[in-house]
Amino acid sequence: MSKTIFITGTSSGFGKLTALTLAKAGYTVIAAMRGTTGKNADVARELSAVPNIWVIELDVTNNASVQTAVQQTLQKYGRIDVLINNAAVAGYGLLESYSLEQIGKMLDVNLYGVLRTYQAVLPSMRANREGLIINLTSGASGFTVPFMIPYLISKFGVESITEGSQDELRSFGIDNVSIQPGVYPTEMNNGSKPGINGDRPEIVAAYGETASNAFQALGTAFYTKMTEFNMNPQAVADGILKLVKMEKGHRPLRYPIDVIAQGTDQEFIDARAAIKTKWLQKYGYSL
Repeated sequence: MSKTIFITGTSSGFGKLTALTLAKAGYTVIAAMRGTTGKNADVARELSAVPNIWVIELDVTNNASVQTAVQQTLQKYGRIDVLINNAAVAGYGLLESYSLEQIGKMLDVNLYGVLRTYQAVLPSMRANREGLIINLTSGASGFTVPFMIPYLISKFGVESITEGSQDELRSFGIDNVSIQPGVYPTEMNNGSKPGINGDRPEIVAAYGETASNAFQALGTAFYTKMTEFNMNPQAVADGILKLVKMEKGHRPLRYPIDVIAQGTDQEFIDARAAIKTKWLQKYGYSL
């Protein structure tokens, strides 16, 4: 039986590529996005013309929108086998340069948006005793780099959702996986898609030239490596397809897709898992 796959944030980037890749592979794809009759009307029509894709309106920051989109999907297809939480916004700037309201906007999309889709989709997955949830996080989701702290707060949170839910949902046959992509030339990173950045310029001025130079150096390093390794976003869509095809119960908890890291990402994942096992043993608890 072909799987029914619900993807958030399909108007561009990884989401759009993943929708096209999975539809081409024969899966039924629900391509969810904001503005299907407004700012994203063109891409909505483009995807709607592709066999196996059904475009649906979805705003992950709105509880009613998420619940409505999921219920409409269940009414039309009877089930959601795979949920892919891709919708997100990036953001850069000094932590102090972000107002609390601006950080809240970041969390509403990247973190609470994921919680909303979990709460909407899980009842049907639990009833079917089967499902797969894939959450796109970040190659830096296990540590923090400067000038990206609010963004990484949100992605750390999604890592916690993924890891904790994997244990809570195992008895229902529901797999949870976080994909940790590196830096790719998607709309999120090339400047064509607005991010949620620091909004207190007076703070940036107070930090002075040293912070400005450090920020420029970080951006230069990211983009230099992205060019050097010819990072192709299709690699992430192909990785998601591979996860969908994997046997239930045999998928990894974390799935890095980042050739720039040259294996250090997997090394970090393995080390963290080993330390967690030891910690649990000290507390006399096993998962």
